[in-house]
Formats: sequence, structure tokens, C-alpha cells
Amino acid sequence: MKKIEEIKNKKLKGERIVMLTAYDYPFACFLDEVGVDIILVGDSLANVLLGLSSTREVGMKEMLHHVRAVVRGAQNTMVVADMPFEAYQNGPQQAVENARQFLNEGCHAIKMEWFEGCLDVFSAVIKAGIPLMGHVGLTPQSVLEQKGMKVQGKDLESGRLIIKNAKVLEDIGCFSVLLECVPMELAKIITARLKVPTIGVGAGVYCDGQVLVVHDILGLFKGRSPKFSKKYIDLLPLIKQAVEQYKKEVLAGEFPDDAHSFHMPSDEVKKLGSLKF
Repeated sequence: MKKIEEIKNKKLKGERIVMLTAYDYPFACFLDEVGVDIILVGDSLANVLLGLSSTREVGMKEMLHHVRAVVRGAQNTMVVADMPFEAYQNGPQQAVENARQFLNEGCHAIKMEWFEGCLDVFSAVIKAGIPLMGHVGLTPQSVLEQKGMKVQGKDLESGRLIIKNAKVLEDIGCFSVLLECVPMELAKIITARLKVPTIGVGAGVYCDGQVLVVHDILGLFKGRSPKFSKKYIDLLPLIKQAVEQYKKEVLAGEFPDDAHSFHMPSDEVKKLGSLKF
């Protein structure tokens, strides 16, 4: 619970929260070394790593596999895991059992997206002593019900509903609320009204913290980037250049060269060469 309190206290102190989504050991090590506050093992691994078309297609098996890898690398950083779509379809008891698996693997908390009838599930998870980050606004697991991946809360009625949902999540005990793809003005109102921290993704600068996918900020995801994502460096061309150079050297017999090879003592080579097989 110490990590949870540290995150909650950041809002009280007016300190920003830095969160990134990552899925494996090497990136977890890098982010831990830099000192980000939270690593989210997101169900977006369905799209980013597995080439699937929807986050609904990733399940407990895949999520737990990647959680284990991230936890090994995140020695000091708080780790939050997304609950996949399949993990709560059979009700609160199933959700609690699956959520507990993430904590057993070393996660500090889980995140769940708002969905119709979610409060029974969320309340059961929290009552079981499992720290929960709520998620409102655009909720990709329910994107079919939301009629596509688009900004939510752009008018009075929908904006009021998102404010209400965010407040309800705080009231039932969520330690933080993630706001995805909502107007920055709406996010500002929610952030001011909640006592728990808000984490924004496509929600503007007024949230208490921000989250992006590490592959996106490094230019490692080949595909269309959302408007809210910022590419801080474009590594794909550099990676392509390195692979092409490797291919060229292998085909030309230039790699491995002497510097990248091992040697036997010359007398041992002579003895070995004289052996009959």
C-alpha cells in the first residue's frame, strides 16, 4: 500500500505523476532507472506487441506473462496491470480472483475500464483489498458500445456523465482515475473535483499525471499514432538501417570479422586438424 499512498500524496503536494505503458523486462529496467512513477502493463499489448485488432482479444494468460516480465525489471517503480476483457465477464467473484493473480505476480494495483454494470465488480475488487485505478472517457474494451475510437464528453450531457462516473469511482475507493480522450476543459473540472489523482491520456495538461505508450514516444510502433501521442524520437529508421547493414555484411562475408570471433591456440588447431573422424 506504500506505493499507493505515494501516488495519492503527489496530488496533495502538487507534484506531477509520470506514467508509461510498457510490456517487457528491458523496458521495465529502463523506465525504472529513469525513475518514472508508474509502469502500466496495458492490454494495448494486443495491438502493439501481438498484432491483434482489439484489446478485447488479449486475455489473462498473455497479461500475466507480460506482468511477470515487467515486475522483474521494475525494482522500484509501481506496476499497474490492466484487467483484460475476459477477466470480469462472469461477475465480481471472477474479477476478484483474476485481479488477485496480478497482485500475486508482484503488481501493486490493477486498472479497470468503466463498463455498464461495472460498479458491482469494482466494489468487490476494492473490498477484497485490491488497489484499483478506474478508467473513464474512451474505454477501448467497450469501443463498440461507444461507436468507435473517438473523443468522449464533448457536449454537456456526455461531459456531465463522465464527471459523475469519475466521482463515483472515487467514492467507491479507487485510488486514481485515468481519463482517456476527453476535452482538456472537462479533464480540468474532474481533476479539480476529485481528491484522488487523475492520469490523462489524450486529456490535456490539467490532469495530475500523464501516460503514453513507450513504443509510441520512441517511434517503435509502425502505424497511425493518435493525435494525443508525441513521438520524442523516431527509432524505427535507425533500427531498419542497422538490420540492413547486418544483412549486407552477412551476405558479403564481412560479419563476423576477427574482432567478433573466438580463437584456439595454434598448436591445438594443428592437433585437431590431424584427427581422423
